[in-house]
Amino acid sequence: MLEAAAELRVLIGQLTRRLREQSQVDNPTQVDNLTNAQKAVLIHLDRDGQATLSALARAEGMRPQSMGAIISALSSAGLVESGPDPADGRQRILSLTTEARRSISASRAAKADWLYRTIQSKLTPDEQERLPGAIHLLKRLLEP
Repeated sequence: MLEAAAELRVLIGQLTRRLREQSQVDNPTQVDNLTNAQKAVLIHLDRDGQATLSALARAEGMRPQSMGAIISALSSAGLVESGPDPADGRQRILSLTTEARRSISASRAAKADWLYRTIQSKLTPDEQERLPGAIHLLKRLLEP
C-alpha cells in the first residue's frame, strides 16, 4: 500500500501541473501568472469573502509586512481593492475586483474544460462510469 500511496502522490502532482499548464495554454489569465502566495490570497478572498490584511496574514501563516507586499502587488495588478472597515476605521477591508473574479472563473473553466475533454478522449465509457466511485474514495482521504 506504501507504493500505491507514493504513486498517488506523484500522480496528483502531475495532474495538478497539467491542469495549471492547460489553463494557461487554452485561456491565459492574469491569475495564472501570479506567485503561489498571491494565488493563495485570491483563493482565500474568493472562498471566504472580504478580509483585513491582518486576518489574511494569520490565515496564510505569515507576517503582516509580508502580506502587505502581496496585497500591494495584487492591488497594482487590479485584482484586489480595499475599502474602509465599518467596524474599525484604522483597518481596511480587502476584496476581489471584478477583474479578479472574471480571471479566476476563466481559469477554473479552462481547467474543467481540459479535464472533461481528456476524460472523454482517454477513458472508455466503462472507465468513465467507474470514475465517480474513484472520486468518492479520494474525497474520503480528506475526511477528518
